[in-house]
Amino acid sequence: MSDSYYKPEDLKKFSEITEWQEEMGTKFFDYYGSVFKEGALTEREKSLIALAVAHTVQCPYCIDAYSSTCLQKGADEEQMMEAVHVAAAIKSGALLVNSVQMMNHVKKKTM
Repeated sequence: MSDSYYKPEDLKKFSEITEWQEEMGTKFFDYYGSVFKEGALTEREKSLIALAVAHTVQCPYCIDAYSSTCLQKGADEEQMMEAVHVAAAIKSGALLVNSVQMMNHVKKKTM
């Protein structure tokens, strides 16, 4: 089996992003930490959103991290899969709504 760009153990190295740019890395982690604190949304709700977005941006590290976080925050498998389906529906809807542009273009060309 060939080597892969994705290595699950690399997720543990995420904190090392400050090594080559400490100021911006620290600002990112401060912001990131603040975003996931309880606010108008619970930490569980924010984790479900993060899991859905992780699937949308297809980040295997984020999928691993937020699958675990969702479970830790009390989400169950059904809620997690429903969040992923919401992301899938939005992503496919966004793709399909852009077909209107194609339809408009074709109609101009063929009429």
